[in-house]
Amino acid sequence: MLWFVYVLRSDINGDLYKGLTNYLERRLSEHNSGKNISTKAYAPWKIVYFEKFMTRIEARNREKFLKSGEGREFLKSIIPL
Repeated sequence: MLWFVYVLRSDINGDLYKGLTNYLERRLSEHNSGKNISTKAYAPWKIVYFEKFMTRIEARNREKFLKSGEGREFLKSIIPL
């Protein structure tokens, strides 16, 4: 089973959301249908970046990095405004 770390952008305010899942399309659908309390107010969301990992531990470590200051700077450098 593959794991994905993903970055979503809100069409409402441009905010980025970082998460991890083992089923990317379903997770995007959950975000856009309001099933996630922290993202429902800013839907619709679009996937702007993702990475694949073989284990959940690897994916979780990468998600933590992307949520750090250094990770946010990395995302700014690769995701156009």
